[in-house]
Amino acid sequence: MFGLKFIPIIASLASSAWAAPKNTISCSVTSPATTSTTSPLPTVDLGYVIQRATINETGSYYNFSNIRYGAPPTGHLRFAAPIPPTTTNRTVNDGQQGRICAQAAPYWYEIMEYFVAGSDAATLAYVEEELTAVEDALTIAGLAAPDPRTTEDCLFLDVIAPKNIFEAKKGAPVLVWIYGGGYTGGDKTSAGNPASLIARSQVDGGEGVVFVALNYRNGLFGWLSGSKFNEAGGVSNAGLYDQRLALEWVRTNIHLFGGDPSRVTVMGESAGAGSIMHQITAFGGARGPAPFSQAILQSPGFSPVSGNAQEDATLEALLTSAQSLISSNITSVAALRDLSFDELRGLNAITVARSYYSQFTYGPSVDGIFVPKLPGVLMLEGKFDKNVRAMVAHNSDEGIIFTSPFLQTEAELVANVKTIFPAASNATIDYWAQVAYPPIYDGSYGYTTITERAALFISEVSFTCNARYTDLAYGNETYSYYFTVPPGFHGEDVAYTFFNGDTTTSDDGLPVNATVAETMQRYITNFAMSKTGNPNGKGLPFFPKYQSNATVLVLGDTDFGSLTTDPVANSRCTWLQTAPYA
Repeated sequence: MFGLKFIPIIASLASSAWAAPKNTISCSVTSPATTSTTSPLPTVDLGYVIQRATINETGSYYNFSNIRYGAPPTGHLRFAAPIPPTTTNRTVNDGQQGRICAQAAPYWYEIMEYFVAGSDAATLAYVEEELTAVEDALTIAGLAAPDPRTTEDCLFLDVIAPKNIFEAKKGAPVLVWIYGGGYTGGDKTSAGNPASLIARSQVDGGEGVVFVALNYRNGLFGWLSGSKFNEAGGVSNAGLYDQRLALEWVRTNIHLFGGDPSRVTVMGESAGAGSIMHQITAFGGARGPAPFSQAILQSPGFSPVSGNAQEDATLEALLTSAQSLISSNITSVAALRDLSFDELRGLNAITVARSYYSQFTYGPSVDGIFVPKLPGVLMLEGKFDKNVRAMVAHNSDEGIIFTSPFLQTEAELVANVKTIFPAASNATIDYWAQVAYPPIYDGSYGYTTITERAALFISEVSFTCNARYTDLAYGNETYSYYFTVPPGFHGEDVAYTFFNGDTTTSDDGLPVNATVAETMQRYITNFAMSKTGNPNGKGLPFFPKYQSNATVLVLGDTDFGSLTTDPVANSRCTWLQTAPYA
């Protein structure tokens, strides 16, 4: 969920291939092998570090890679809010030492891959049995070495600036990417190479954009929360504070790279877009505007965790796992803070691997400060930055890849909902089962089987209704598109956002529709470059605002450029926005 990348877990979990997801392409435009040496490469003095660029073979883009934006979140800063760099290093940094935060992925990914590929019940049962055996045998000592870039000192970002923009220093628009990955995996390079997206911004004399991608702490490193955690000196939702610090760094420093700090568009898919919802609603809007003026939210995703009880239980389960896997003496947050990075990284990997189907164990939650209430509720109450201009999107089948194929009866389905929402009252569960998502399989509610019913619920509660809340919050003045290229699964549109001309680059091996991809990139870059947040442009299908009739632009194979009514403009989303399960 939330921007996942598929990982073959049966083959790798026992030795644990907790490395970068497959099919990832560095967002760095250049590498040392392609760096030009015919002329001196530019440097930027940030005060605390001097950063040198690399350049691609044509000389079109400068890449300032692996720029530190935060002090190492280690020692007493582990589980704490990040702080700006505290040391000065005048040695020129060429950015060639890659940095990513600790990675993890749940074991149910493997079952999901077999499920969506059409495997029969016997095969799925066998896969589950094999994975359960692997899961039960996991030990930290048995984990393979991680991606060599992995480090706890991972608060770094990349800036990629077209050469003409960097040299002119006239203040070009800025596009900041926040990656998805279930809040447990991913990094600033995992979505793809932004070179084509940047080039698209300069087609037909376009102004162009400066591109930024940032790391934030994943898993337990960035997303532990709850009253017990806070009492022990931990800061809930540290990952959100990481993102905030990076965005403030952009606002302060991007002019040095040719960008305009007043024209920052933040963009993300899944957990990246869910993070953006939390940034828009940060502190309930009580601490001033967000450090960006525009936002592109693609399938904004997160599991809504509404209070301390669930997070306290997560912490207790983590400590129990630590006692089993590392030492019986680990009974507190202080003891977790004293563990080595390798121990904590391994503990994180194993606890995420054991996540309940469709879940990731760690992620944003209501903490009373950065997240005073769930983002949908804050938007409903008008407690957010109302001056952000937004473009919003969701896909046609967001939920199926998070839906357990083992849900076969009404009782199993209701038990699944209770597991996802442990604080929900019996009355809420009854309303869910009888009114909001009743067992009526004639298609009138959007499903004809138990699996489809469960998938629709996961889709709406974790993704599509979040898009709807954002559209409504901005008075229907948003631009909203509906991605329907088959199969329309969650995350399929990332290959389109970072399309590089290769029509075989989607995660599931399906071909990428070049027309849809190039159009999406033009909408994205037009929106970022427009001072009014308008994605329309010459030669593109007209993209209207959402309006009171919930109009969305369809981006699909057969209905490309058509308009339809948003399917999540429904009473279920209206009910879910009030957080009845809290």
